[in-house]
Amino acid sequence: MTETDGLLDRVSSTLDATATGATELHGGMVGTVYRVEFADRQPVAAKVDDAPLGVEAAMLQYLARESPLPVPTVHHVEPGLLVLEYVDGDGRFDERAERDLARHVAALHDVSADAYGFPFDTLSGPYAQSNPWTDSWIEFFRERRVLPFANAARDEGSLPVAEYDRVLAFADALDDLLVEPSAPSLLHGDVHPGNVVVESGEVDAVLDPAIYFGHDEVDLAYVARLDSVGDPFFDEYRRHRDVSDAFFDVRRDVYVAFHALENVRFFGADPLPNLRDALDRLGF
Repeated sequence: MTETDGLLDRVSSTLDATATGATELHGGMVGTVYRVEFADRQPVAAKVDDAPLGVEAAMLQYLARESPLPVPTVHHVEPGLLVLEYVDGDGRFDERAERDLARHVAALHDVSADAYGFPFDTLSGPYAQSNPWTDSWIEFFRERRVLPFANAARDEGSLPVAEYDRVLAFADALDDLLVEPSAPSLLHGDVHPGNVVVESGEVDAVLDPAIYFGHDEVDLAYVARLDSVGDPFFDEYRRHRDVSDAFFDVRRDVYVAFHALENVRFFGADPLPNLRDALDRLGF
């Protein structure tokens, strides 16, 4: 029996429907994802991995229940298998899609909480994100995001000592670089076109969340670093929520530096120049 045959058997049993074929899909950092076809029902997406797929399922279910963000329905989760609604798109991320994504992200950021963190620990890619409720955003960002990722990347050998020391100095200066938001916002955590399913200029689903309550500027910085997303996104976002000029002047690079640090841990040496450049711009 091949791996695909085993997957078809598992999904057939789970959904009580006859799966007739599976096609591997590209993209994503966790697991292998297949489009699974059936004789008598709509296709589904099936993710196979040893990672805690139950956490991904819980994040999607939280977004479906507590936010207006469109996400795929979770059909089933068990150790090693996550079965989701399959959402198809045309892949054309044009200006209309930028604006529609901005509307969805703004609505997501309107969802708030009494503190920074989340009801449970979530995931960023394959790595755990610790989310204890914290009154200060700056404290949360330093103690639960920057330092844990820096320490892990150093211990795993992907972050050289020189860059590690620069990140520590950067972390020490966050009180001067950041501000406390007026209120926490629910973040997607990894907003980019590769995680968005678009059809005819409209966002049908947003995938692969890394959610928690934080400063909305984290998501905005992740968008702002991309060549594929630009002025239409921010023009539309400003129709719904304010964006401070100081975000573009300083704070964007703070969050870009953290995203580069995440990528160093994920991918190794290739993203190091992005981390160095962001730290250079910040003076570290």
